[in-house]
Amino acid sequence: MITIDGAWVMEGLDSNDKNRIKSSNELTDFINDIGFLPLFKNKVEGFSVEELTAQNSWWGDNPLEDPWVWREVLASKGEVAYGKYFSNRAGFVSRKWYPIFATYRRDGYDFDSRYEDGLASYRAKKVMDILTEYETLPSYELKAKAGFCKNGEKGFDGVMTLLQMQTYITVSDFKRKHSRKNEEYGWSVASYSLAEGLFGEDYVHSEYHRNSKEAKEEIVTHLLKKYPNASYHNISKCI
Repeated sequence: MITIDGAWVMEGLDSNDKNRIKSSNELTDFINDIGFLPLFKNKVEGFSVEELTAQNSWWGDNPLEDPWVWREVLASKGEVAYGKYFSNRAGFVSRKWYPIFATYRRDGYDFDSRYEDGLASYRAKKVMDILTEYETLPSYELKAKAGFCKNGEKGFDGVMTLLQMQTYITVSDFKRKHSRKNEEYGWSVASYSLAEGLFGEDYVHSEYHRNSKEAKEEIVTHLLKKYPNASYHNISKCI
């Protein structure tokens, strides 16, 4: 994605390209095959939803062909994980690869042990405690309940990004706000859940017998097979 005259321009395919991904179902199939897929272009050529879809389909008039809408569809179905997983930017991880990804990113820590060892902030713990109690919440409710209000805690967005990067939380749905008349308005807002709530605790922890380095090497080796022209460095930096 580049900016031209103040407008976002996607670096995707021509709408007539037969190889482009054309639907949310096709995108799900691709993610399940590849295991990991950032939303936007990065250092690994072809490794993004942006580069695999029609350039003019984003934020268009047809939601069935809009990848920005597809991310909402996929997150709501729960078949793959969606969140800020790649260099603090959004993307997808398949169910198959999620336990290995979590083992790599968590480095042997569940959240409680990370907090007890002084490696997580009390602000992150507030978010985790609220999601443990409520299971899933839209971001604006989670923000308020965790005390990130006008005169309260600061840095909510940074905390949320870090918890997603560490795979402790994930986007579980998108919903629009409702007015006092119960009418929907505005953009869809992400709802968040604990990763264990989405996939199950036993499943998310199923690769904990590995160490972080082993898990990372398996991911990089897998992606190098899928993208043989990419460098080890660029794939490592991306994931």
